[in-house]
Amino acid sequence: MGLGALVCPQCHTLLHSEELLRISAAAKALEEQGELLKARDAWQTALPLLPHEADQAQWIRGHIYKLEISAKNAAPAVPKYQWAKRLGPLAPIAVLLAKSQAFILALFKFKFVFSLLAYIAIYWQLFGAKFGVGFALLILVHEMGHFIDIRRRGLPADMPVFLPGFGAYVRWQALGVTRQTRAEVSLAGPLAGLLGGVFCLAMWWGTGSGIWAALARSCAWLNIVNLTPIWVLDGGQAANALDKSQRFALLAACAVLGYFVHDWSFAIVAAGTVYRLFTHDLPPQGSPRVTVYFIGVLAGLALVMHFAPGRLFGGS
Repeated sequence: MGLGALVCPQCHTLLHSEELLRISAAAKALEEQGELLKARDAWQTALPLLPHEADQAQWIRGHIYKLEISAKNAAPAVPKYQWAKRLGPLAPIAVLLAKSQAFILALFKFKFVFSLLAYIAIYWQLFGAKFGVGFALLILVHEMGHFIDIRRRGLPADMPVFLPGFGAYVRWQALGVTRQTRAEVSLAGPLAGLLGGVFCLAMWWGTGSGIWAALARSCAWLNIVNLTPIWVLDGGQAANALDKSQRFALLAACAVLGYFVHDWSFAIVAAGTVYRLFTHDLPPQGSPRVTVYFIGVLAGLALVMHFAPGRLFGGS
């Protein structure tokens, strides 16, 4: 690797990803404070750490231009809390309430913890303590798969947020990345889910406890359904990088795996794949790498389903 290298030649990971994340966070904080020119200067420090032709570099250059335009059109700054003077003796109280917004916003930074605890509480009530906690933690493993993959690419991302009864998501800024990168980020969650399912399967083999078998099977089933290539599901984002022939290959894989496992979850994925054969969203060039990744994760989840006995969601 050369001294001036910016990207690892083996894994194509940005070598300065941590510094880029720090710069991104600082620049966004300056933007929120209205310091647009300082934010522009902060973003500019990221450019030497990126290959000139990288999608992230192109996005940053475009964002710098927008910041400069916004700064030119910005109204003159008004002293902070100037409006409170109009309230006379109530001004100190108004300023105190305004300052408390910072505390309220800080609470939202803990939404990961709060939403996870709420998620655990609901599944605890539905399926009991052991399965409920285990299932919630498997969802966390899935979402952390997305989060870690995004961060290792040097892109900004928030910690997962859990929506009890619906699922969870990781909010991130794509910064103009390619379809293949988006697809790989989407598949990183089901890959982490596969690893979680394998862990539960190993625990079942070691302990003989039906809870571990139920967790393994439920985890695999949920991740398979999540790979249905429609809407905002992970499979939907991953399929954006597949051309028509690759989508046919995915359909064939679903048929084979569904026959092998005898579970209707693969019929759901297959139905979504048939739908995507007729949509007008084919990429200019398909990605064989994403195709292998997609089918490989599905095959791994099928093996977990095959070896994990029992029923979904609960167990004994």
